[in-house]
Amino acid sequence: MIVSTLGYVRQNGLTLMLHRNKRNQDFHKGKYNGLGGKFEMGESPEECMKREVFEESGLLVKRLQLKGIIAFPLFDGKNDWLTFIFEITEFTGTLKENDEGSLHWIKDEDLRSLNLWEGDVHFLDWIYTGKTFFSGKFIYRNKQFIAHETQFYNYD
Repeated sequence: MIVSTLGYVRQNGLTLMLHRNKRNQDFHKGKYNGLGGKFEMGESPEECMKREVFEESGLLVKRLQLKGIIAFPLFDGKNDWLTFIFEITEFTGTLKENDEGSLHWIKDEDLRSLNLWEGDVHFLDWIYTGKTFFSGKFIYRNKQFIAHETQFYNYD
């Protein structure tokens, strides 16, 4: 199983999205996604998320909140993935280019018009709402979204 993070950096009604358009062999080529990636040895989910945001954008995370966890069985046809999903609302720094794709600030209401992974539209709202934590399984086969199962936990 590959363990990873996926973070949505937000500011003033905008979300920072990475358009995966630079690597020809990128499994995500052409898709828009939040920032994130695979854990390195010894990292916590928070450490991985902060490192990935810095590597992909140049931003230093000051505040993040774990919003959910999603299992993606055989997502790439070979590996199960377990992904910790974060919302990032405080950061410093200046955006820099990266070798995976181009960064774009997108109005929150326009996110669904992007070329996203089909399942992402199901959890985008969950990230941005209150105190609900979600845990789920999203199933893809040959890059096609099949189904999802999700549990929600409300904390006061």
